Amino acid sequence: MADGYLTTHVLDTARGIPARGMKIDLFRIGDGWEHIATKVTNSDGRTDGPILPAGDFKVGRYELLFYAGAYFDSMGVMPENPRFLDEVPIRFGISDRTAHYHVPLLVSPFSFSTYRGS
Repeated sequence: MADGYLTTHVLDTARGIPARGMKIDLFRIGDGWEHIATKVTNSDGRTDGPILPAGDFKVGRYELLFYAGAYFDSMGVMPENPRFLDEVPIRFGISDRTAHYHVPLLVSPFSFSTYRGS
């Protein structure tokens, strides 16, 4: 039985605040792409609960797709045409079905970074 889970959060590094209201999609990548979840970040820049809870947690390849462009639009950040960063995909693997995987996004209109957190 798997008891690991996946969490994420988003920090708006341009403004120095959690990114509230950013939509995130999670996909499992195998023979095809399976949509697992859609979440929206709360006032702390986190999803309310794990984006992939223990009951659905499996070893495999995944992608988190962060809708950064729509978030920056909602914050009144003047858009370029097209925006430099719009949808930000982060692909990663889960190899330990008992672990907590935390994949955050630090984002501005012109850059992003991630890491495996705890």
